[in-house]
Amino acid sequence: MKKLTAVSLATVLTASPALADEGMWTFDAFPAARMKAAYGWAPDKAWLDRAQAAAVRLTGGCSASFVSGEGLILTNHHCIAQCAQDLSSKDTDYLANGFVAADRARELKCPGQQAEVVTAITDVTPRVMKAIGTLTGEALTKARDAAIATIEAEACTDKETTRCQVVTLYGGGEYKLYRYRKYSDVRLVWAPEFAAAFFGGDPDNFNFPRYALDASFLRAYENGKPAATPQHLTWNPRAPIEGEATFVVGNPGRTQRLLTQDQLAFQRQFTLPLMTTLLSEMRGRLIAASEQSPDRRREAADTLFGIENSYKVYWGQARALDDAGFAGKLKANEADLKAKAGKRLGDPWGDIARATDAYRDIALDHFFLEQRAGMFSTLYGYARTIVRAAAEREKPNAERLPGYTDSALPLLGKQLTDATPTYPWLEETALSFWLSKTREYLGADSPQVKALLGRDSPEQLADRLVTGTKLADPAARKALFDGGMAAVRASKDPLIQFVLRNDPAARALRTAYAQKVDAPVTAAQAKLARARFAAYGAGNYPDATFTLRISYGKVDGWMERGAKVPYRTTLAGLYERATGQEPFVLAKGYAAAKARLDMATTFDFVTTNDIIGGNSGSPVIAKDGSVIGAAFDGNIHSLGGNFGYDPVLNRTVVVSTQAVQQALEKVYPAPALVRELAAR
Repeated sequence: MKKLTAVSLATVLTASPALADEGMWTFDAFPAARMKAAYGWAPDKAWLDRAQAAAVRLTGGCSASFVSGEGLILTNHHCIAQCAQDLSSKDTDYLANGFVAADRARELKCPGQQAEVVTAITDVTPRVMKAIGTLTGEALTKARDAAIATIEAEACTDKETTRCQVVTLYGGGEYKLYRYRKYSDVRLVWAPEFAAAFFGGDPDNFNFPRYALDASFLRAYENGKPAATPQHLTWNPRAPIEGEATFVVGNPGRTQRLLTQDQLAFQRQFTLPLMTTLLSEMRGRLIAASEQSPDRRREAADTLFGIENSYKVYWGQARALDDAGFAGKLKANEADLKAKAGKRLGDPWGDIARATDAYRDIALDHFFLEQRAGMFSTLYGYARTIVRAAAEREKPNAERLPGYTDSALPLLGKQLTDATPTYPWLEETALSFWLSKTREYLGADSPQVKALLGRDSPEQLADRLVTGTKLADPAARKALFDGGMAAVRASKDPLIQFVLRNDPAARALRTAYAQKVDAPVTAAQAKLARARFAAYGAGNYPDATFTLRISYGKVDGWMERGAKVPYRTTLAGLYERATGQEPFVLAKGYAAAKARLDMATTFDFVTTNDIIGGNSGSPVIAKDGSVIGAAFDGNIHSLGGNFGYDPVLNRTVVVSTQAVQQALEKVYPAPALVRELAAR
């Protein structure tokens, strides 16, 4: 990763007010005046309302947008990869070969997928703050969570079509109620070959120039028919113009730009080294296991992609915090806020430091037994969800754990009971990895390790649990989920019994975390939020929370080691970069269609928009409100964007609608889709 320059460091921001194109802004606080001062124009309320109504959040951590009046959704290919893999078989591989629905009757339902559109945002901060009052410790977190559960239940009584979510902003400084229109029937419409969508593979990931057709289409259905979505974006298959203003509307997953120096030190010393080590080792195990057969390579493809992507993210974050200039600017930002805040609010930084120190004592146990229990195992996730849902549903709604309240149960039940394939070898690999790493990091003498393993090795236990469980069958999962705690306790399923035995220890760690870390940090961050507003006013934006945000920027390349990186790539570059060797093998569709294609077509391009993971699939919108691309990546410098934004080097990588249109017409023909997109 290239070291940040002195010029760029001057614009890396966290606690200070946002400048340049920085900011993942909530729709109810878009900085129109600031943008107008920089660009001479800013969208009005009608423009913002239309963009909000067209923006889609997908389960699984992606964004998207409606691009027709009949529920058609544009997103990234890597956002539908799991769906394509779930729908595939040994004889039909939609992930590798792509998918084109000849008509709507042949569009295929994606298991576990749900599309959600924000219809209202309401400030509920006073109500939550009143519930918290002067409480501390676990009482604080219980009161906060109870208030949130009550607000969500009151706001969404129609759980068939609506979902309500109270979102914590500024770490506890604000609470907003987001109301969603949800579509639980989402179907795959069109997807290119994996080799086209992910051309360049892991070496090109987080890099540019790129030649990836990372785009796909889904469709939202309602009552068995395409959903009516009159408020949609206009499809505009034109090339981007260098310097033009662009907007990214989507759901950035998580940033940590408001962390204190003590919290950043914990990231540097604990979280980032641990995650990069675990992901690197799991990647190696998965590659070795998947090379045993073509079926295993197919079955592991999406999991491997996710692991490689996550590894590079954590690696990039670690490199950013290791950069002395970058880290120095973050430290200076905190010092500036401290000076402006004075002693009026007590010592929230000291409170967070003490909570962080307390977390160090339980961090490993909390990580392996609660936070990341089961790690990459789908079956373990099913078992824990079933066991916890059974226990939590016996409590009043306001007393349940977050994620198991009445507002969360419909989606939880859908994801639990939709038919999704699992692969025994992959499950055994995942479970044995988690068990072996838990034993390694917590120690063979740890009481909880002994409780987990008994006298088994991690491999023996994983084999016994995966071989014996019936949870791969959605009917078995549904019976246990519907049957509640009586069915769970009576179950002979070894994985259910395994979770039942070990969940009390995990819950105890969750309680300790709430008391020692979550509560004091929440109280301190509420004070820090007040300090930032007093110091910087409306120049603030909250950290990302996988809720709807808008960022503005422009189409622009950057300077890299003294050379200008162009703002776009063309189709001709795809053929020049193809070597015939993985991961630069030309997709069959592009090899066959070469003579019919316009080599000057813009393939991918970059913008200065401020995004993070979760923005994948977000529409890139031009000034006129039309969609000209879908964001699918950032460059390598964007990985430090978790902690601060750098307008000189950070770039969003976008697949052009011009390239998608050409693919729809000549590479993977979908004439009905072309006609639908052309409707005005």
